[in-house]
Amino acid sequence: MRAVVFAYHDVGVNCLQALLDAGIKVDLVITHTDDPNENIWFASVVELCKQKNIPYVQPLANELNALLPHLQTLQPDYIFSFYYRYLIPATLLACARITALNMHGSLLPKYRGRAPVNWAILHGETETGATLHVMEAKPDAGDIVGQEAVAIGPNDTATTVFAKVSAAAVHVLQIALPQLLLGQIKRLPNNLKQGSYFGGRKPADGKVDWSQTAQSIHNLIRAVAPPYPGAFTTWQGRQMVIASSILLALPPPQIELSELGVQMVDNQVFGICGDRQVIQILHWYPA
Repeated sequence: MRAVVFAYHDVGVNCLQALLDAGIKVDLVITHTDDPNENIWFASVVELCKQKNIPYVQPLANELNALLPHLQTLQPDYIFSFYYRYLIPATLLACARITALNMHGSLLPKYRGRAPVNWAILHGETETGATLHVMEAKPDAGDIVGQEAVAIGPNDTATTVFAKVSAAAVHVLQIALPQLLLGQIKRLPNNLKQGSYFGGRKPADGKVDWSQTAQSIHNLIRAVAPPYPGAFTTWQGRQMVIASSILLALPPPQIELSELGVQMVDNQVFGICGDRQVIQILHWYPA
């Protein structure tokens, strides 16, 4: 079996390695050039390609269509997408002799679209997962080929959950590969009415609104905790990034619950929220 792979991030590295371990010949990898303005805390697809002598290219989104003649020449059995950030044109997907498959970081049909792990934590979900599915022109809409759930703990951050999802993605792929090597595709319906589509998130979305509930604010802090841009608030005229927090069952007696926002008591930092519940800010720093 031969494949062309679109890949980035840890999931891209780990799933690409799983294909190679299964004996699939990867003729070309399409990946991204790292953004100098982004905190690159994840593994490099380019480095893996160099180690394995796999040809790779790093086109911009508006340059993808120019790959069509090359993919038509390669005639891959499969096209795989592992955390690739651009929408892949349908003309390229059609170059796969058998099918094109994508690994998505949620339990589809839930949390289709961008930043699925962050959105799941933000909404207080207790589980998410990884889903391998058939790619169609519409993002994350094709039939489900494999899926595995992972738990989201009450204090898990996006980084800890992403590590679980990354491991689940590899496991899902490994389970599917024996059938894929035979050219057989297990298909389960992806009922889009049972989930929603979410867009990307910007650093400005991390601003804390202290009128919200303590649980909502704690979820926001977890969802965008570093190495993501982080939740932020203003304290004594300075913007502060809140890196971690916990919910308190009972507020300290010295806290004034009528004053929403940050209060400091005995060198400890607390946040009074709209439901008059309190979070303790364990770590914060100037933006």
